[in-house]
Amino acid sequence: MLVAASTECFHQLPLHEAIERFVDLEYSNVEIAIDEAGGQLRPSEVEANFDKAVVLCRDTHRLNVIAYHVRIQATGEEYYRHFRAVCKLAKATKVVTLVVPSSELGTPFNEEVERLRRLVDLATLEGARVGMQTTLGCLTEDPDTAVVLCDNVKGLGLTLDPSHYICGPHARRGFSKLMKYVYHVHLRDSTKDALQVRIGQGEIEYGRLIGQLRKVHYNRALSVHVSEMPDVDHMGELRKMRLLLESLL
Repeated sequence: MLVAASTECFHQLPLHEAIERFVDLEYSNVEIAIDEAGGQLRPSEVEANFDKAVVLCRDTHRLNVIAYHVRIQATGEEYYRHFRAVCKLAKATKVVTLVVPSSELGTPFNEEVERLRRLVDLATLEGARVGMQTTLGCLTEDPDTAVVLCDNVKGLGLTLDPSHYICGPHARRGFSKLMKYVYHVHLRDSTKDALQVRIGQGEIEYGRLIGQLRKVHYNRALSVHVSEMPDVDHMGELRKMRLLLESLL
């Protein structure tokens, strides 16, 4: 397994500055956010100026890009055009994993299945794969629904974020049934009352999680997703998480 970190940890910084921070923190792998609402790289920009996007995503100071985290705000066919452009970017930069959100609670199941099938088909054409996020407020906040979606969409996997099963309506139910579907992992520390707390003050059992992933022969990234917190040394937290995960691998 590889330890990585997401540029969303420094969402307020331009992409190149976020990457420089991870170099300073001695990370070797990075996950790049491609978010229409963000300020680093947007899906619409990837489509509009593909060559520039490729240059940006290759300029990583030798950090290995292990995934793109894709959030698209467009609708209809424009949505799929933007996703297709990101798939082509993944191929050009030799990135396999594309992280996408699942739809909000209340979305008809069949509608979500059709959307995900189309995303998987587009990704497959470019040699990429789709890891759907497990997220509060979305269809995947229920681990049973996440399993059913994966079973109904051939080739679909999950981006497992255990925090959303520690702090949420399905807390304590367990999510070991998801392990065989995992393509990617997002990590922070959490309690049942707070989605993010300081590293070591929460309930995430990193060693147990890594053991569960090893049982299904998971050999890809553990990507750190730690946001800034008031009166907390953000760089220190990111460094602490890297050292903790590396000590367990």
